[in-house]
Amino acid sequence: MPKTTVALLFGGKSSEHEISIISARSIARAIDTRYYSVIPFYIDRNGRWFCKGIAEAILDMDLADLMRSSSREQAETTLRSIAETSGQSLFDFNFPALGVDVAFNVLHGTYGEDGRVQGLLDTLGIPYTGCGVAASAVTMDKALTKLCAEDAGIATTPGITLLTPDYHTDPELIHEMIENRFGFPVFVKPASLGSSVGITKVTCREELAGALTLACSLDCKVLAEATITGKEIEVAVLGNDEPLASLPGEIQPGSDFYDFEDKYIRNSAKAFIPARLTEQLIGEVRMKAVAVYRALGCSGMSRVDFFVNEKTGSIVLNEINTIPGFTDISMYPKLFEASGIPFDTLIDRLIRFALEKSDIPRN
Repeated sequence: MPKTTVALLFGGKSSEHEISIISARSIARAIDTRYYSVIPFYIDRNGRWFCKGIAEAILDMDLADLMRSSSREQAETTLRSIAETSGQSLFDFNFPALGVDVAFNVLHGTYGEDGRVQGLLDTLGIPYTGCGVAASAVTMDKALTKLCAEDAGIATTPGITLLTPDYHTDPELIHEMIENRFGFPVFVKPASLGSSVGITKVTCREELAGALTLACSLDCKVLAEATITGKEIEVAVLGNDEPLASLPGEIQPGSDFYDFEDKYIRNSAKAFIPARLTEQLIGEVRMKAVAVYRALGCSGMSRVDFFVNEKTGSIVLNEINTIPGFTDISMYPKLFEASGIPFDTLIDRLIRFALEKSDIPRN
């Protein structure tokens, strides 16, 4: 029986470039080569596509170790040097010539998770893992995600959505509005970035300007959200028309909140799987994760994050990630491993769901 040829897409133009590479390395090492043949595709920060060659060399790097032992800046410099000095020709998008059957998309963030590459692959007739164009675009925008979830009866974090031009026009008015609405602490975040990039916990009015300036420099839309009392709970969801929710996991941040440094550099956060919740709350949070997944039109995979207050029983949606991390510390594969689906089987199922989805007419 011939092997299925998988195009592994990683890197990309987003601020999550390095995390995408680390995720792809984990997938390439875990995929069952008895059934799958992997062709790596590296997209650099300028959006240039490289097939094999550079892509293989970058997958061979232990980028996670470099980031932890040196710095993220050093990792970025190393990657840029590889791409700029290789002399390798760019990929011409002739997927049929390579015999590609399906794409495994690990392009986290902008230009990979937001519907853009999904639209490209749809146009080229290449099946791919994860959500389609519409769900990818909506879930990438935290403000739109909240609107869809609320319409489905799912509680979301109280917040306001700001447009970057409005903030630059009258910052003091925005500062006053946030303080009067929420008080402190308050979280300020870009609407369309992942991996906690650009998120700031603001504890007083004097910190607002810096937090908003940072978020506005990264996105044209910014959220200011109230602080929610509760445990940070994550649920992995897998499947198309009959999605499966994993056991929930609980994140205990190593700092004020679960930020980029805590996730990928210090690795100081603690994870509890299953989450330290009552059986009733575990059942409820799993059901709500599937409800959010369906309401947003997701397929393939997503990780749904909540705040859960044990005293009040409240379950509040924080966000959803349609291309979650696959690094050695990422919760999505860990949650399914704890639920009886090991990493290699999870990869196999994601590819099968991608091929299944390609046979069904979808928007």
